[in-house]
Order: sequence, then C-alpha cells, then structure tokens
Amino acid sequence: MGKINSKLIAPCGMNCGICLHYLRAENKCTGCFSGRKVNGRPIKCSIKLCKDRRGEYCFDCDKFPCERLDRLDKRYRERYGMSEIENLEFIRDKGMDEFIKRERGKWQSDKGILCVHDKKYY
Repeated sequence: MGKINSKLIAPCGMNCGICLHYLRAENKCTGCFSGRKVNGRPIKCSIKLCKDRRGEYCFDCDKFPCERLDRLDKRYRERYGMSEIENLEFIRDKGMDEFIKRERGKWQSDKGILCVHDKKYY
C-alpha cells in the first residue's frame, strides 16, 4: 500500500487513502482522481461531477459548503469522527502539503494505514 498523497484527496475533502474501498485487497477503488471504478464501472458521484465548482475542490465553489456536502459531512462526523468540510477548510487555509503531513501523522504508522471506516490497519 502506498503513502497518503495529494492524488488521493477527493473534491469533497475525503482522503481516499484511508477509505475501505481503496485499502481493501479485492475490487479496489483507486480514488476519485483516477477514473474511479467499482466492478469495472465508473462511479457517478454527484459531488465529483458538480458543475458549480470552479477548481478541483469544493472550497472553490461559491456555494461551499453545499447541501450535498453538508449531508456527507454530517454522516462522516457521526459515523466515523471525521469531517470533509474541516479537511477542505484546512487545505484552503494551510495548503495541501500541510494537510498531507497532518493526514500521514493521523492515519499512517509502522502498522500501515488506519482505515476510517473499519478502524483496521492495512
């Protein structure tokens, strides 16, 4: 498994490098910026495909955070203790390099990468 890097940060602020679908051994997702497919078919994520965003990330939108992102963020805060909106605000305010450093410190260790979904190391 590779290191957490900027190519694994989705437009919504999700770190795909800590996602179960990326970390699992079979039928892997390769991340939102890689032409993400599951079972050989592209996933049509409404946030990734959003036409209102001016740049790569949702903070590049006048509607940030929009209703769709709010719903996703609420679900992740409640279920997994993380916030895509906080991730995006950190990236916007401090830059991607600082975000990647923080994420590596939080999720990556000599045991591997900690999955946000099942709390196991891969």
